Amino acid sequence: MGRRSRRRREAEKLEAPTTDYESPDGHVLTLRGMLTPKTRREFERVSDPSQARAAATADDVRARALEFLFERLAVRWTVHDVPTEGPKALLARYRAATPDERAWIHATLREHCAEWFPDVKVP
Repeated sequence: MGRRSRRRREAEKLEAPTTDYESPDGHVLTLRGMLTPKTRREFERVSDPSQARAAATADDVRARALEFLFERLAVRWTVHDVPTEGPKALLARYRAATPDERAWIHATLREHCAEWFPDVKVP
């Protein structure tokens, strides 16, 4: 086995810590406790209105920044005892969320980032 293969296997074994958050409705959102430096830089770019396209409004920038964080941090979301996992499925479920679910997710992202990533300012 070569050196690269060993590194890949070691990297696959490492997992970021996760935290479960329960909504008043009993939904459980599991968020990752790690953001890479590259992800942090990308979030700064995405959440900066001066970096947005000319047609983007402040609300568009805010919505994209929140979606970006959700994409990077969400590991699992259980709604009515139905778990959703995987990036594509989680993003689809997030986009189909009710306004109340989104408000709870945004509050949860703010709480999670304040605890785990104090340098990340959630809009």
